[in-house]
Amino acid sequence: MTNHSETAGPFENGEDRDFSGVGAGGGGGPAGVPLGGRVVHDAQVTLRTPAELADALPYLLGYRPEDSMVLVALYDSDGPGRFGGRARLGIPANEDDWGAAARQLAKGLVLSSERRGARAERMVAYVCQEPQDGESGQDVMRRLRPLAQLLRTECGSLDVPVVEALCVSGGRFWSYVCPVDACCPAEGTVMGLPGTSVLAAAATYAGLQVRGTLRELRARMLPWETSAALEQEIALDAAGLSLVPRILDEASRAEVAEETLDLAERIIRRFTEAPPVSGTHPADVRDDTLLAHDEAAALILGLQDRTTRDRAAAWMEGDEAAPALRLWRAVARRCVGPYREHAAAPLTLAGWVAWSTGDELEAREALAMALGADPDYLFARLLHQACNEGIDPEAVRRCLRVERANRLRGTALEGADVKSGADVSPAPGAQDSAPASGPDDQARRDDRTESAPATPPTTATNSRRRRRGRPSGHTSPDSTGPTRADTGRRRPPNHRPDASTTPTRRGNTRRDATRTCATDGENT
Repeated sequence: MTNHSETAGPFENGEDRDFSGVGAGGGGGPAGVPLGGRVVHDAQVTLRTPAELADALPYLLGYRPEDSMVLVALYDSDGPGRFGGRARLGIPANEDDWGAAARQLAKGLVLSSERRGARAERMVAYVCQEPQDGESGQDVMRRLRPLAQLLRTECGSLDVPVVEALCVSGGRFWSYVCPVDACCPAEGTVMGLPGTSVLAAAATYAGLQVRGTLRELRARMLPWETSAALEQEIALDAAGLSLVPRILDEASRAEVAEETLDLAERIIRRFTEAPPVSGTHPADVRDDTLLAHDEAAALILGLQDRTTRDRAAAWMEGDEAAPALRLWRAVARRCVGPYREHAAAPLTLAGWVAWSTGDELEAREALAMALGADPDYLFARLLHQACNEGIDPEAVRRCLRVERANRLRGTALEGADVKSGADVSPAPGAQDSAPASGPDDQARRDDRTESAPATPPTTATNSRRRRRGRPSGHTSPDSTGPTRADTGRRRPPNHRPDASTTPTRRGNTRRDATRTCATDGENT
């Protein structure tokens, strides 16, 4: 499908505009049209005018950007101006930060394309912001002109010229490059109706839809701020009094892990059996009604054990993936009040399932939100980096499939042992996934990665692991500080246990091995 409209005006060097819509979604060379965060093969859309470029932006990103500056790479290796990688940053509120943000955006996209062996040769730049009170779109265009110029300068310093720079605001667009008033008038050009362009037709033909805004996407995973949030916080307090001591106890920690996973599996089945609902918000509300406060509290606290979280990550594909993603979104919404930091675990799981099923947009946002909740969350950091670099998640899926199979094999062997009363040793690989029975068993699992499923470690190992303090003085299973049950009172959300009470584990082979398993030959 090709647009044969006439060129609307010259470049600064006198060449015709011709932006072919074929290019790798992550900047890895010609491979398909990057629409909605996914690559669509065997399609071609040629864009020649600023109007077509302005209309293309939501389809290139998969959502309608707000308060954003965006760079889109072009490659000439297999035809002129083939679309490639995209990069977006929010526009800093302080204009003094614009230079650093423009430098970060340009350098990040150019280096990313170089790592994939297809260096960007040209760029298209966008600045998008809605008018504020008393401001017109034209005022926004003038105010953001220095930012657009900074983007052009930074890209130029990397020998990647910006061939078009557009401002989108108030339903209109302006070109900072086109000198032809008939093409790009000073008052701006009205954007076409959504879904009426040739690129919109190509996206529809490919079965893709442009979502709303990033704000709407994040809202599906943000903690409640309604009256129900207080009820959920009370349930979390009550669950903490009963669960945290059991998680910290060597004899009952594995039992809590099994209870957590069994509960998650029951709710996933409940979500699967629920009748479908049209619309994202009504669907989320329906899911909230299917998840009780005490169930959400048990899952939130149980997932703070990272090996339990890793085992939950195995629900990542097939019929399990969609209801699992709905569950992790719903659990993240229940991390209210002083428990907001606990959202790192369900948000990471949501990001992982989204990435595993091909939704890179939601994956990036969920993982970024997980790092916002806990910047030191290693699993989220590794997945976020791998997703941003366009790495195939199959390597991580292989790790999870093997661990799940080994765990099921070990369970079957244990069952046979109990039934026969014989002394049966697990097969090679299975014993590493069997429930820990002591420090020696756990030591054999220290080489396993944090991002692959594993059964909960014993307290002997727990005492050597480093874990950040949790809000309200409520420590995670990986910490040794006082719990709410110990103190009987709530601590400030920013409370952290004293360093003297939180031993740091040195030479942790699990952390060293994480990168190996999570990437399996990938460049994270």
